[in-house]
Amino acid sequence: MKTVVRNNSNVSLYLLPDDMEVVIGTENMTLGNPVQYLVLDCNTSNCTLIENVTDPTNWKGGNYLYVNGAWEANPAWIEPTV
Repeated sequence: MKTVVRNNSNVSLYLLPDDMEVVIGTENMTLGNPVQYLVLDCNTSNCTLIENVTDPTNWKGGNYLYVNGAWEANPAWIEPTV
């Protein structure tokens, strides 16, 4: 697995399979080859791709931090309501 984290907070935004191509460019991020997703708010100035990570239990975007090679619960996480 691999994750894309926000640089200023280490919040894991995306958890992706190893075979998913991820290209973080200066203006955006693309996922897949051919491109399946275009992410406009992720770029080289604010996000980092980290490869060879484990799949944490109950991962959801934003509920984990990835710090020094390990997953940590995000203390700012609030479970969304319906």
